[in-house]
Amino acid sequence: MAKNVRVGISIGDINGIGPELIVRAFADSRIMSNITPVIYGSVGVLNAHQEGLGAGKVDFTEINNARNLVQNKLNIVKLWSDNISLDLGSSTKEGGECSFKSLEAATSDLASNKIDVLVTAPINKDNIQSDGFDFPGHTEYLAKLSNVDNALMFMCSDNLRVGIVTGHIPISKVAQTLTQENILAKIVQMNASLIQDFVINRPKIAVLGLNPHAGEKGLLGDEEKDIIAPAVKRASEMGILAFGPYPADGFFGSTGYKKFDAVLAMYHDQGLIPFKALTFGQGVNYTAGLPIVRTSPDHGTAYDLVGRGTASLSSFQSAVFLARDVYLNRAFQKEVSLTPLK
Repeated sequence: MAKNVRVGISIGDINGIGPELIVRAFADSRIMSNITPVIYGSVGVLNAHQEGLGAGKVDFTEINNARNLVQNKLNIVKLWSDNISLDLGSSTKEGGECSFKSLEAATSDLASNKIDVLVTAPINKDNIQSDGFDFPGHTEYLAKLSNVDNALMFMCSDNLRVGIVTGHIPISKVAQTLTQENILAKIVQMNASLIQDFVINRPKIAVLGLNPHAGEKGLLGDEEKDIIAPAVKRASEMGILAFGPYPADGFFGSTGYKKFDAVLAMYHDQGLIPFKALTFGQGVNYTAGLPIVRTSPDHGTAYDLVGRGTASLSSFQSAVFLARDVYLNRAFQKEVSLTPLK
C-alpha cells in the first residue's frame, strides 16, 4: 500500500489567490486519497476566502502542532489570530508578514520530519521582504536553508520541463553571470533530478543558447562558442546526454523540445515565457537539487482574481501531486539502492 504523504502547504500572501486555491482544491476530498494536507496559517483566513465563492464548505481540523495531524483531513496549524486584518486582493504589510510566518513554520516542520514535502502558495516578493526574508524568491530562500549553493528552478508539466541557469537576476547581468562552471553545474543538477525525482534512466537534455540564433558562430555573440558549447561538451564527456546550444526561438516554435526530457534555458524569461505559453496553466515550479521536496504553482498572487472563483486550480493541484510523486520516487530509488538485484 502506498504511503500517505504528509503535504505541508505554506499559505502564501493571505490577501492573494493562494488561500482561495487551497479552499477550492480541497473542497473535493478525493485529492486527499493518499495525502494528508497540513496548512500553515489560520482557519479565519481560509474562511474569509471561502465566503461568497459558492463552493461547498470545507471543514478544517485545527491543530497546534503538525505532529498531531489527522490523516486524510485538512489540517490547519494555527499561527495567528483568526481576526487578523485582511484586505483581499491587495498587497499589505500584514500579508507579507503572515506569508513569511507560514513559510518559516512549514520549513521548520519539514526539517524536523513533521511533514514529508512542501507546497508553497504564491508570495508577493515585495511585501515579504524583512530581516528574516531577504531573497528574490522561494528558491533562493530554500537553497540557503538547505545549505545548497545553487538550487535549480525547474518548471515542470506532463509534456515539458524547463530549468533556468541564472534565475532571479536582472537581464543586464545575465551574460556576465554565465560561466562554463555554472552551466555545467546546472546540467549535472538537472540530470540528477531527472533520474532521482522523475525516474528517467538516461535523460536527454537540450541546452539553449543565449544570443539570437545561438550566436550565429560568433556573429551575434561569443557566449555560445566560448562558454555554453564547452560546458555541453564537458557534460557529454561525463556521460550525460546533453545537446546544444540550440536557438531558443526556433527550438520551441518547431516543437524540438518534444525530443528531450528537459530543456536548460540561460535566463528566466527565455525559459518561462515558452513554458507558460505551452503548458496553459498546468505547470509547476519545482526546486531541484535540494535534499527536501518543494513545489509551487507556476503563477503569482493574482490579486485581480481573488474572490471570483474563476482562477484555475490546475497548477496548484499539479504542484500537490508532483510533490507527492517526487517524494515517492525518491523513496523508491532509495529502496532500490539498498536492495539491489542480485
